Amino acid sequence: MSQLFEQLLASANTQSEPQRLLFLFAKVDETEEKSGHTRGTISPVMCVDKLPSELSDFDSLVSEADRIAEAWDFVLISGLNGQNNSAPSSEDAEPYLNKMTNDVASGQDLNRYMIMDRQQNQIQMAQP
Repeated sequence: MSQLFEQLLASANTQSEPQRLLFLFAKVDETEEKSGHTRGTISPVMCVDKLPSELSDFDSLVSEADRIAEAWDFVLISGLNGQNNSAPSSEDAEPYLNKMTNDVASGQDLNRYMIMDRQQNQIQMAQP
């Protein structure tokens, strides 16, 4: 199994300013296989922000997300830097979560986000 999420947590914990991690869970709609690539549209399902200390591993994140909504296929992840040795609050994270949601809903380039499927495999999104 990939250790990508654990590496992300470790990196967030070693930054010079405290971090808040942003997660947007999304689902794939109307998929079809073409030339070995999956095509379709994606829709936001839910989002959450967490301090790295509130997370232990990827399986726990998946379990928590599934208790809220199981209809998701992958998660987009971003980080938010704190200031003056203080982590950003959930209120600070809200506009960034809204941007992530708008980026997905409007078909923007998602390469700025780390994207993982339910098995912790990194996903690359391509624009049509």
